[in-house]
Order: sequence, then structure tokens, then C-alpha cells
Amino acid sequence: MNLLNLRKVAMVGCGFVGAASAFAIMQSGLFSEMVLIDANKTKAEGEALDIAHGVPFAKPMKIYAGDYDDLGDASLIIVTAGAGQKPGETRLDLVKKNVAIFKSIIPEIARRNRDAILLIVANPVDVLTYAAAKLSGYPESRVFGTGTVLDTARLKYLIGEHLQVDSRTVHAFIIGEHGDSEIVAWSCANVSGVPLNRFCEMRGHYDHQKAMKKLADGVKNSAYEIIEKKNATYYGIAMTVKRVCEAIVRDEETILPVSSIHHGVYGLDDVALSLPSIVGKNGVETVIPLKLSAKEVAALQNSAEMLKNVISSAM
Repeated sequence: MNLLNLRKVAMVGCGFVGAASAFAIMQSGLFSEMVLIDANKTKAEGEALDIAHGVPFAKPMKIYAGDYDDLGDASLIIVTAGAGQKPGETRLDLVKKNVAIFKSIIPEIARRNRDAILLIVANPVDVLTYAAAKLSGYPESRVFGTGTVLDTARLKYLIGEHLQVDSRTVHAFIIGEHGDSEIVAWSCANVSGVPLNRFCEMRGHYDHQKAMKKLADGVKNSAYEIIEKKNATYYGIAMTVKRVCEAIVRDEETILPVSSIHHGVYGLDDVALSLPSIVGKNGVETVIPLKLSAKEVAALQNSAEMLKNVISSAM
């Protein structure tokens, strides 16, 4: 058993997402040591230097490029490594390329560290979370992905804009796949305890079906729109990674819709997807059972079935 440094984080993958996430983590003050690992060691060195030059404006932190041997005492290992999503490409199009990459990365991590939490960020995140759990042999509670945490933030943002209220007072979740089969859990959505439809009517919005479709499509198409305009998304997911790190390091036991492997809930079995879960220092503690409509449960099961098919073809 490794003696873990609870103040050390490792970032595996230094592309757009990995670098932006490392920058957000540096600003957070959560850790005192961060090692950056990439197949291109020179790139990792450049990112480490660039980010480290901001430390005088933040909190003391050792930031450096390293290799797998530097992972041994990291308490949290974040994996962003993988091929990026190209314009017109779905997250699931990436699957075979990135599962192959994980087959080389994850065993190297597991060989050096058996006790960390593995946070998967690379896409398709649900499939890769499942692959990481199986390839690492880690307990499933300690391998989870960012899932629909960002989708949920996008939903809250869009609802906040629609209703002209602070998005932090919007309580709603995207569940299922982080991708095209994701589901908005409309039946549970509210604004500071007021059911969403009632709050909409308070603000002069009455065509609920039309608004719900527009908002759901807005979330689903966000990544495609950003990729079309600037070739990659990285700031939103970087903030997402920082938020999940906060929940772990501070043992917040906060509720986030992370992607983990489920057995039994809503009739799901041996599939990774996102459901609101309590997240703390030991990883995913438990799933929060939302009171979903029959239609939402059916959509969730369809999302799970599609993911299972992808997993079986990719693994």
C-alpha cells in the first residue's frame, strides 16, 4: 500500500483539456504538488513551466513534468489523455482510438499506484470510465468520470439566462450518457424549491414543451457548436475538473452527476453513466435516487443499452 500525499495531484495528458485543467487547479490552491505527464514530454515541460510562472499570484505549489514513476504517491490521478473530438465527430466516434490509448496508460498507472482516486475526463467519458475501472482493478467507487457535471452546468446556465435568474439557484440534472443520448431530468428541476414550470410562468413563459426542447438541444449541441467555432472545448471542462477536485479534497460529500459503474439502480447493470452521486474523499459514496418519470427512466435505460453496446464492441 502506497503512502499517499493527499496534497499531490497528477495530470495524465497535457492537451487543451489537460493544460486548462492544470491551470484551473493551480489557481484553486487545493494542492501543493502537481505532476504533468504526457506522451510528448517536452509539451508537458512547457505547460508546467508556463503554469508555474503564475504561482507567485496564487498559492505555493510545486509544478513539474514527470513520468509514470512520479505517480506513486499521488492521491488523485486525472486522465485527460486521448484523441480529441474533431468537428462533425461525435464523442462515441472517438471510442476505439481512446480505449486503445487507455489500454496502454491505465495499467502503467495501476502498476505504480493502487490507492489513488482515478478521475477520467477523456471522451467518450462513460466508456473510458468503464474501461479504466476494468483495466486498473481499482474499486469502482474510486474510478469515476466528470460525466454530465459540465452538461448540468450548461443546463443551469441556459435556464438562468432563459429566466433571468442566477444560474446557481437553478437545481436540475442531466443524467445518462455524456453525449447525444443524455436526458434532462425535468421532473426534478426547480428554481430555489419552486417547480420549474411554475417558476417559468412567474417569469411570463408558458410554452413549456417548446422551451424544454430548446434548452435540452442547447445543452446537447453546446460542445459541437464550440468545436465548430474554435476546434476544441476546454475552459468549461477545466472548471468542472476543479469542482470535482474540490469535492474530493475537501471531503465535501457534495452531490454531482459524475459517471460511475452502476449495478441495480433504475434496472441498470454493469454500465458507466452519470447519476447524481455523493462525492467525497473516498470517491463516489452513493447514488442519489431521483424521482424520475417513467419516460425519463425509459430514456435512461435506452442510454445505458446504447453505451453497453459501445463498450462491448470497444473492449
